Amino acid sequence: MRYVLPVLFVLGVYVALPAVLVVGWVRWVRRRQIGHTWPSLAGFSLGTASAVLAVGTMVYARAVGGFPFYDPSLMRIYRWGLLLSLAGLVFGAVGLRWSGPVRWYAPAAAVGTLLFWLGAAAGE
Repeated sequence: MRYVLPVLFVLGVYVALPAVLVVGWVRWVRRRQIGHTWPSLAGFSLGTASAVLAVGTMVYARAVGGFPFYDPSLMRIYRWGLLLSLAGLVFGAVGLRWSGPVRWYAPAAAVGTLLFWLGAAAGE
């Protein structure tokens, strides 16, 4: 029973979040709309940028053999990841006012990446 929360976290971040990103981008490509949907698209793009930063950081850490504890460059990466996620959440929340193809995907992606960065920083 004590492993339920960590398992849900891992499934959410490593399975559900990539699915949300892929489905959201496919949905946006199929139903592009002009007008008031730009905040949702901006939020979704920032959430995607945060996820790309996370994947790039993991690949880089694997290539160089990992980061030392409290490495300044890793702390900057955490800061940028958190800021991208928070900005995506703000734009995604503003974009909820108008109907669009990524209306609900933008805040979901931002919250997912925010949880990833908070978990990564807590594991440091």
